[in-house]
Amino acid sequence: MKELVTLKENRDFRRIYARGSSYASGVLVTYVMKNRSQNVRFGITAGKKIGKAVLRNRSRRIIREAFREVAPRIRPGYDLVFVARTRTPFVKSYEILRSMKKELKEAGVLQ
Repeated sequence: MKELVTLKENRDFRRIYARGSSYASGVLVTYVMKNRSQNVRFGITAGKKIGKAVLRNRSRRIIREAFREVAPRIRPGYDLVFVARTRTPFVKSYEILRSMKKELKEAGVLQ
C-alpha cells in the first residue's frame, strides 16, 4: 500500500455512495469502489441519527481505530467509506474491527 488518504469532499462521498458497492452489518456500513490511483482513500461518516456530538465523535474514533489495524492488509487502489449506525457508539472497538474485516473480506479488498 502506498499511502492512506482521507476523503474530505462531499462529491467524493456522493460518488462512492452512487457507484460503489455496499456491505452492511449491525454496527457498520462499508462502501467500496475501485479508484485509479495506487492509494487507499477512506472516509468516515456519522450522521445526526447517531446522537449528539459526543456519540458521533466516539463512533468516528472507534471506526478510525479499527481501520488503523486493518489498513496494512488492504489492497491499494480502493476508495472506502465507513458509515456509523445507531449501535456503533455503544459497542467496543473489537466488534467494529470484526465486522469491518468481514465486510472488507466480502468485498475482496483484504489481502
